[in-house]
Formats: sequence, structure tokens, C-alpha cells
Amino acid sequence: MTGGRSLDALAIRAGSRAHGPAGRQLTLSLDDCRDAGSRFAELVAQSAVAHDVEPRALAIRTLLHLPRVAGHDGRLTRWQLQRELGNCTVALRADQAEVLELIPTGKHRLQELRFVPYDTRSAGRIFSHLHYLRSARSNSMNYALIDPEGRPVTLCSVSPLEWSVVGRQLRQQFGVLPERVWEVSRVYSFDIAPSNAISFLLAKVRAALRRTEPELDLLTTAVDANLGFTGSSYRAANWQRWMSVRARPYFYLDGRYISPRQLREEYGTANLAAVRTYSGGVVELSRASLLDSTIFCCRLRGETELLPVEGQRRLRR
Repeated sequence: MTGGRSLDALAIRAGSRAHGPAGRQLTLSLDDCRDAGSRFAELVAQSAVAHDVEPRALAIRTLLHLPRVAGHDGRLTRWQLQRELGNCTVALRADQAEVLELIPTGKHRLQELRFVPYDTRSAGRIFSHLHYLRSARSNSMNYALIDPEGRPVTLCSVSPLEWSVVGRQLRQQFGVLPERVWEVSRVYSFDIAPSNAISFLLAKVRAALRRTEPELDLLTTAVDANLGFTGSSYRAANWQRWMSVRARPYFYLDGRYISPRQLREEYGTANLAAVRTYSGGVVELSRASLLDSTIFCCRLRGETELLPVEGQRRLRR
């Protein structure tokens, strides 16, 4: 139960509305759901208010799980959408309860927030419960904008670059050694955060690393357009899009998204047949075509050059 409404009740109501004239099911596409002005966004907002969860976190988490039920054409019924939304609402409410004392409650202006290195344990709890990947990267440095009560409003982690295909391209095309590259591996911003909080944090992180990590030349990050991300916060912080990486299917274990990294950490392999054997669970892949990830970069020293579209390579994983 959550907010007095069960998941079954959510699904039943959704099913009753999912049929049009002559009993035909109304369908939506994944593209429709990524649109900030879509009916999906309205349903997310309604559910977030009714069950007191973070609207943006709920939208992203649900978008991550919709490809599991969408068909090869990227379409799904309203009943499927509402069922996944209900599942994600229940799970997010439970996750929020686990870190309730870390969640900021009052709105503050950007100038009232303080930039600090943020402790690993608290950052790990937030990323493991509230970030859509539900995990923290080990060997990370964490930074946050905290409110006057010391609670993080916006936070991120930076980690050594591990994506070898991106590292090779940075070396070949830009002459940047992969060992001199770190990536922004996690970002989480509470809905209470003021405008431009993420871009302000990114600028502060760049300045801090420039002082403390002289061996670093570049920061990079991957932006997943399938979750409605556009990279606007990175652009506002003067990052530039330098390349893209072809999408691969999402993995799900027992109905919940799990990354290849998490599979390797938990089962020692990302081979799906082996994971089925070791876990005894239901392993699924998304079926619909997914959008590429875009790679944004920022030089720690000097201006980050704007790369024309024709100069941006599309990489294979």
C-alpha cells in the first residue's frame, strides 16, 4: 500500500481507461512518453502528488522500465503504462523512506546553497535509493550543493573513465589519454532545487578538480535520451557534445532494470544465460529500438571546443 492506494487499484483504474471506441486499446509510443508535455507527464505528476514522491525521479524511473513492456514498434497500451507507473511509484516511495532524513524540505535560492565535497556514505545511500540506476559507483568523489541544514539539494559523483570505447575515441580524435579522463557518473537533483542548480554544481566541480587533480585533462558524461535527458544542464555549464554511442537493449531482472555493471558485480558476468542460471530469476531484454547515448565533454583547462555535427562520431559498443 502507498498513500492508501494499492498497485492493483492503480492497474485496475488504468485498465478501465485504456480502451477506446469499440473496445480498442489506446496506445502510446515511447517517443510520446519522453515528451515533457505528454499525457504520460500528466499521469506522472498526478501520481507523484497523490503518493508524495519526487516527480522527476518517478518519470525517469518509469521511462527506464517502459521499454520492458513496449513492443518492437515502441508502442504500449495505457494499461501497461499505468501498471509500470504504479510499480515505480510504490518502489520509489519505499526508497524515499530509506533516506528520509537526507531529503531537503525547504526551498532556497541558489546563492544560499553551499558547495562541498560530500561524504561517500550519504551519497551512496541517495544514489542507491533515488537515482534511476539505484547504485553508486565505487572509487568516486562526490560533491553537493547543500542547504543551510546540511542536506544535499543537488549532488554528483565523478569517477575514473571506464567506458573503453569512449576512451579510445578521445585518444584517437582528440589526443586525450583515457587515464587523464574522469566521468560524471551520477547526478541527482531534488525537485526542490532552484533553477540552474545542476549546471552551477558542474561548474563548481570543474573548478575544484582543476585545483586538486592536476593530472586530469577532461571530464565526460553519457546522456541517455531514452529517459528524456537532453544535456541542457551540461550545455549551460559550457560542456560540448563530442560523440554518440549506439544504444543496446536494457536488461531487466525480475521486472526491474539492472545494468551490465550491476550484473557483473552481483553474478560475475553480464551473460544473460548465465545470469538466469545463477539467479533463478526472470531475465528480459527491451525489444523496441532505443535512442543513442550522447557523450558530452568538458576540458578542465581552457575552453571546450564546439564540434560540428559532421565531426561527431557514432561509436559502437
